[in-house]
Amino acid sequence: MDPRVSRRDFLAGLAAGIGLRAGLQAAAPFKTTLHKAVIVAAPTEENLKPVRDAGFEGVEARPAGPEETAKAREAAAKLGLRIHSVMGGGSPEGLRAARAYGADAVLLVPGGVNAKPMPEPWEFDVEFDPQNGHLARAVKGDNERFKAYIEAHDRSMDAARERVRKLIPAAEEAKVVIALENVWNNFCVKPPLLKWLVESFRSPWVRAYFDIGNHVKYLVPPEQWIRELGPLLAKVHVKDYRLNAEGRGGDWARVGEGSVDWPAVRRALEGAGYSGWLTDESGSLPLPELSRRFDLILAGKDPGGRKP
Repeated sequence: MDPRVSRRDFLAGLAAGIGLRAGLQAAAPFKTTLHKAVIVAAPTEENLKPVRDAGFEGVEARPAGPEETAKAREAAAKLGLRIHSVMGGGSPEGLRAARAYGADAVLLVPGGVNAKPMPEPWEFDVEFDPQNGHLARAVKGDNERFKAYIEAHDRSMDAARERVRKLIPAAEEAKVVIALENVWNNFCVKPPLLKWLVESFRSPWVRAYFDIGNHVKYLVPPEQWIRELGPLLAKVHVKDYRLNAEGRGGDWARVGEGSVDWPAVRRALEGAGYSGWLTDESGSLPLPELSRRFDLILAGKDPGGRKP
């Protein structure tokens, strides 16, 4: 010990150091690293600067031509941002645009079903044939009245598999992942079915784009989706949804003000080993406030102020 340092000062410094280390450990309890992003359809420097200033690290863009993508990539790099994904890029042109942006994935909506009548969101209890993904049932009990829905779902599944299969060579050439998103369209409403669809291609170029809010109405918590998809996760969209008191139906909510258990979502992402992007798709909050709420999510806290 330096004789010029008193015992009291030494102990105070030691305590401060221990407190600092403890604070860092408390502030970073997760091994996985998540990055904050928003959607910017036209990523010009003018449009990107507020994103950077609010504390976001990247954006998701729309497909564009070679000149536009080159300018956008340059503008993002200038501001220290990354264009990490392309929304609506499920085509050879979209994959090439993603490569030009420097993105590593495109979002593709694999299918959808509008046939009526269809089950209410809380009625779904699907079983399917693991050979082809066709539904054996949509609900428990008698499925005769949902025959049209089941047949439409089967057709959509077949079309999705064919479409994606044809895109895989272009994805491999571009070195860009095709990320299949669960969307608000009555298709693949339960985690095992989306997982089966992604795995059916047996390709590292096909993975899952999980939207946290989209399937809350089907009464499977987002954290369960994340646990089941696990290493298949390529990207994650952030939205919130507030269920009615009886759990039947509801409406969109601002991030942190709905039914999503955000601390549980963060723990599930950790358990899945997901280090990657969280991209807001809600557009429901000013960027500074959205960034603040994202920081709470990343830290495993509830962005709406509720205790975990």
